[in-house]
Amino acid sequence: MTFDHPRFGTMTDVPRFEVSSTDIAEGARLPEAQRSGKMSVPGGEDVSPQLSWSGFPAETKSFIVSMFDPDAPTGSGWWHWCVANVSPEATNLPTGAGEEDSTALPSGSVTVTNDAGFAGYLGAAPPSGHGEHRYVFAVHALDVESLDVESSASGAMVMFSAYGHVLARGWIESHFGLD
Repeated sequence: MTFDHPRFGTMTDVPRFEVSSTDIAEGARLPEAQRSGKMSVPGGEDVSPQLSWSGFPAETKSFIVSMFDPDAPTGSGWWHWCVANVSPEATNLPTGAGEEDSTALPSGSVTVTNDAGFAGYLGAAPPSGHGEHRYVFAVHALDVESLDVESSASGAMVMFSAYGHVLARGWIESHFGLD
């Protein structure tokens, strides 16, 4: 069964599990560290937040961790960060794990190319005057050990490859906008 979700678009309807963070909070404005200096946002540092998750299905064989902006003026949203093939033993990522060529990610993880064209975390960067955007930090539990994706793939390709394999997901939705 699929559903139209305001955060994820049309996706499989699955149970939700807990995702938490020491850096960001549900419904709160994104801190400067998680905004994009690379995209000229004042004070932006492009630092991925710490994320922890629990309560996912016991049969989980891998995770996808992502940051997505469903409000980007593209017609398809904007993938800021997407990591596939995260080990099922992993239950958290430290602050800054999204740096390009990060060694803080679990072995076997694949960071794919974000919509700015590089494999790493890109902080929030809504166009000036476009209003508040939602930023969804999600963890998807999968029933497969790995997806056949390389770092040159996109977040959209990862999620397409995950279709039919998502057992459950959890998320934190924060927001940010430039006047």
